[in-house]
Amino acid sequence: MLDTLKTIHSPEDVKKLNTDELGELAQDIRSFLIQSLSQTGGHLASNLGVVELTIALHYVFESPKDKLIWDVGHQAYVHKLLTGRRKGFRTLRQLDGMSGFPKRVESPHDVFETGHSSTSISAALGMAKARDLKGEDYKVVAVIGDGALTGGMAFEALNNAGRGNTNLIVILNDNEMSISKNVGGIGKYLNKLRSSQDYLKAKEDVEDVLHKVPLVGEHMVSTIKRTKESVKSFVMQNTLFEQLGFTYIGPVDGQKLPELIDLFENAKAMKGPLLIHVKTKKGKGYLAAERKPSHYHGVGPFCIATGEGASKTGDYTFSEAFGEAMVDLAHQEEKLVGITAAMPEGTGLLPFAKVYPKRFFDVGIAEQHAVTFAAGLATEGYKPVVAVYSSFLQRAYDQILHDVCLQNLPVIFAVDRAGLVGEDGPTHHGLYDMAFLSSMPNMTILAPKAPGEMAAAMKYALNVKGPVAIRYPRGGNCIEQVYFNDYTSTGFKTLKAGNNMAILAVGRMVEVALQVKELLSMQGVELAVIEAPCIQPLPKEEIVALAEDYDYLFTLEDGIIQGGFGEKVFATLALSSKAMKGHCFAHESGLVPHGKVSALFEREKLDAKGISERILNDLK
Repeated sequence: MLDTLKTIHSPEDVKKLNTDELGELAQDIRSFLIQSLSQTGGHLASNLGVVELTIALHYVFESPKDKLIWDVGHQAYVHKLLTGRRKGFRTLRQLDGMSGFPKRVESPHDVFETGHSSTSISAALGMAKARDLKGEDYKVVAVIGDGALTGGMAFEALNNAGRGNTNLIVILNDNEMSISKNVGGIGKYLNKLRSSQDYLKAKEDVEDVLHKVPLVGEHMVSTIKRTKESVKSFVMQNTLFEQLGFTYIGPVDGQKLPELIDLFENAKAMKGPLLIHVKTKKGKGYLAAERKPSHYHGVGPFCIATGEGASKTGDYTFSEAFGEAMVDLAHQEEKLVGITAAMPEGTGLLPFAKVYPKRFFDVGIAEQHAVTFAAGLATEGYKPVVAVYSSFLQRAYDQILHDVCLQNLPVIFAVDRAGLVGEDGPTHHGLYDMAFLSSMPNMTILAPKAPGEMAAAMKYALNVKGPVAIRYPRGGNCIEQVYFNDYTSTGFKTLKAGNNMAILAVGRMVEVALQVKELLSMQGVELAVIEAPCIQPLPKEEIVALAEDYDYLFTLEDGIIQGGFGEKVFATLALSSKAMKGHCFAHESGLVPHGKVSALFEREKLDAKGISERILNDLK
């Protein structure tokens, strides 16, 4: 089993294989990925689709001298296998284990770290320009998916790269998917290219015809090859990529390994910016993933025979609660609309999209556009809800500030995956939203502590005359319904009484605060538990009142400490000349690694045990 794969310790070993052995390697890799990820979870479908593509890249190019940049990076598992990290898959995405994304500290073959979309061409162009400035000689290759190509940054880079004659290779990995099915004009355009004649075949056919023309045929072929139009102009109009200044080749079959190798060998000799359009099949080699690739994009452990376990199961989640609230509220409010940036399933908006397709907008991987698009809707009396992961919301900072907050427009941001998200690591943790959103004018920030509060928070947000962000984590929790907030008011709420000290918690950390209360009670320390359902604006009078009731105050949040909720609470006290002893419990660094959320909280000493110990130390 996996005999060929076991011989691969570096790209040099790949280059030693003959054609048959390369085919065996592709089979081994698919078998390994299915078996390994069924145990650990990870990004399955995207990696199954790029097996031949990745083998061909490492067979032809000289990594790490030649630079391979993977857009987003979740499809880099095959790259990791071919660069000597097979044993690392035992610890994939686990605490202190191998990352699910390219990591510069992990291997010299990982030349640029990724996690968010549409960055690869910009980074590759920067590397290519640096190479030229230094007078060095190596190839730079960016691999970008058709989903990532819907991001505006990718086109900014294409536009810049196409201006000059910088040697740069962009490989468009076209599987017609991002996480969910691709949408928009770019998807339609690529579909048009897919259905056109294959470029290489068309080129050969035209050349064959011209060669047969007496006297002038050979001259015509050589002349056409020298022109920018190229032979392809005889069979189809210039592509968008050619208009931007790239030589375009494709579409080609990304599952035919010998053809890919020949193509990449020829591409190495070409000058200037080159775009190779490669068609792949997401989930290739595992039937369940081929049939439902979006279900197998990111998976937990699953049964290979049935595929069971690949779909998310378990507790009622915040995302599900949000989706249900959207459908229910849309019955009552006809101008409620939902917007997502290529994440209808992940954000929970799919039920809304099915019931209200005309009021649902998937804008592709385009968070900046999503926000300003929502602002435009709001100016015309609509009530847009932008559902987006916290880490991706960072990409639209200026649009939130400039286009929404400064105009005080009633746009609701459903900020999913706020706080630690787990195995995807620092590129996906949502640790910054409280800090940057709370500094913006006119912004209201709500933090429901349980999925059962989502409907009430949404209803409250719809009645606010300005922008509102509702932040909530991945998954669900087990807070008792007796503690639920109906959002009839957003002031502080005491959930458990105490003596001379209190902990003021937000969002899902309220559950942790209740656990801290129990642990400290066993030590004879009575801690009041207070929740802050609204993070911004801060109720300054209530904060000052805490100084009258308690000697010690602790704040607890799942976000970065700098500029966060706790800092603002203690700043309010200081400005009111109401100094209190206490501590801000938050993430002291944004560089929280990947791993299970519970393990990360324990590492950060932000679990109930760690916080209890820290409070007891503060009291000494």
